[in-house]
Amino acid sequence: MLFCFALFGIYFETVLKVLIKVQILLPDTESSTSNANGTILMIAATLILAALLLMQLIQLPAFLVREDVPMVFEITLLRHTNEHGVLNYDSYLVVKNTGDRAYDNRKLYAKTYRNGKLLPCFIPTINGHDFIPTNHFGIQNLGGYGTNNYRWYPQSTIFIDYSDKTFHPGDVVQFEVYDRDTNQIISRDTWPHTTDSTKKWMDLLF
Repeated sequence: MLFCFALFGIYFETVLKVLIKVQILLPDTESSTSNANGTILMIAATLILAALLLMQLIQLPAFLVREDVPMVFEITLLRHTNEHGVLNYDSYLVVKNTGDRAYDNRKLYAKTYRNGKLLPCFIPTINGHDFIPTNHFGIQNLGGYGTNNYRWYPQSTIFIDYSDKTFHPGDVVQFEVYDRDTNQIISRDTWPHTTDSTKKWMDLLF
C-alpha cells in the first residue's frame, strides 16, 4: 500500500513539472492559452483516473491478496457417475497426500468451494472414526486409508462422498485443508487441474 502511495506521489510530481513547463514554454496568445488549457484538462483527467485506480488497488478483494498456499493434498478424481458409469452427479472426490510427511488426521479439517462459493459441507475432521458422530451436512461418507489409524501418510488417499448433485460437470472445485491447532490453512488444490500458470489464477479467483 505504501508503495502505491509513493508511486502515485512520484507520478503527481512529474505531472506538475510538465504543467509548469507548458505554462512557461507556450507563448502568451489566445491560441496557446487554449492549447494549454486543453493539455491541463487532459492531464487532470489522467490524474483522476490514476487516483481511482489507486483506490481500487488499496481495496483489492481478499482473494487477490491471499497468501500463496502449497498444494499438499491433491484432488486426483472428481466422479460424476455411479459405479456403472451412469451419470447421476455422484460428487465423489478423491484426495491424495502428495507431501513427504504424515499428518495427524484428527487435527485436520477441510472446506470445500464450488465455483468460488464456500459450501456448507464442512468437514470437521479427516479421521474416519471421529467423523461418524459429527454433524456433516452434505456429505454421505468419508473414508480411505488416509482416514485410518490417526495418520494420513504420504501417497495415501481419502475419499469424500458428497451428497448427489453437489457438483456437476464443468464446476470448479477447491479443497482446502486446515490445521486444527493453529486454524491455519496448510493446503489448497483446485479441480480441474490445468497448467501451472493457469492453476495459479484458478486458485486466486476461486
